[in-house]
Amino acid sequence: MDKQLRSKIQLRNPVHFLALGFGSGLAPFMPGTFGTLAAIPLFWLMSDLSIWIYAAITLLVCIFGVSLCAKTAEDMGVHDHGAIVWDEIAGYLITMAAVPFHWIYVVLGFALFRFFDIVKPWPISYLDKNIHGGLGIMADDILAGVFAFACLQALIYFTPI
Repeated sequence: MDKQLRSKIQLRNPVHFLALGFGSGLAPFMPGTFGTLAAIPLFWLMSDLSIWIYAAITLLVCIFGVSLCAKTAEDMGVHDHGAIVWDEIAGYLITMAAVPFHWIYVVLGFALFRFFDIVKPWPISYLDKNIHGGLGIMADDILAGVFAFACLQALIYFTPI
């Protein structure tokens, strides 16, 4: 990230801090991967909650993420800059819904979410290309999380540890 763009980001600004995944999106390479890694402690903190509370928090992460990402992108002057990784956090939390905290599931969920987020099969690619603004930043990762969730649930069902 160039210095001019970096000067537009203020980690002391709570909107930027959250949108940049607590700073993880500023990683010099693979910021989406680092943003997803930043979601793992959140999942760990939420893993013992009831499914309803987990779902409510995840829904709030998604809803507020639209505004967080839109404002940060506007401040940066770049739509969906790689440093904005709140969408990866939301997608990973969706992936891990109703999954017990176990390192194997954490790794499988991580790999599945990153796969769908990077490869972007249809209709994820459609959302990525055709929806703009904060909703556009969030939508493809939310759907990638749904796809990863379905695959992870099938793996857990058919090959429980």
